[in-house]
Amino acid sequence: MKPASLVADAHRPRVQQGERQVVEVAVGVLIQAGGDFLLTTRPAGKVYAGYWEFPGGKLEAGESVEQALRRELHEELGLTLGPVQAWKTELVDYPHALVRLNFCKVFDWSGELQMREAQTFSWQRLPVTVAPVLPGTVPVLAWLAQERGVTGPTHAPD
Repeated sequence: MKPASLVADAHRPRVQQGERQVVEVAVGVLIQAGGDFLLTTRPAGKVYAGYWEFPGGKLEAGESVEQALRRELHEELGLTLGPVQAWKTELVDYPHALVRLNFCKVFDWSGELQMREAQTFSWQRLPVTVAPVLPGTVPVLAWLAQERGVTGPTHAPD
């Protein structure tokens, strides 16, 4: 297996040393017409609780990335997604798990945002003003900056 391109909190020990199973995660980069994008906090009780991230969740057995994203964003946020555009993937080595983040852009959805896991949300633009930002979110901010021709920092230091 190819090594992770991002090692989060490298100073912390890894759970399950050696060969670790990759956890597949679908992540939605919801972008409004004006370019603002949605970030949410990780709910209390989860690893990295309170960190800001793009919303999504783990794939269940037999699900495609798109199916998982549609299910997760409906369960967590109350949204029904329109077209989903597969975008980029990033393998992230977190202390608790080796995670493949499958990022998808979404420009069309329906429903009102409902924070069904008591998380917080914020529509952001670059540089983001919320902190701390989840390590797996940082590359996405850089990709968005590159696409948009934005130079300088993409987020405040944690």
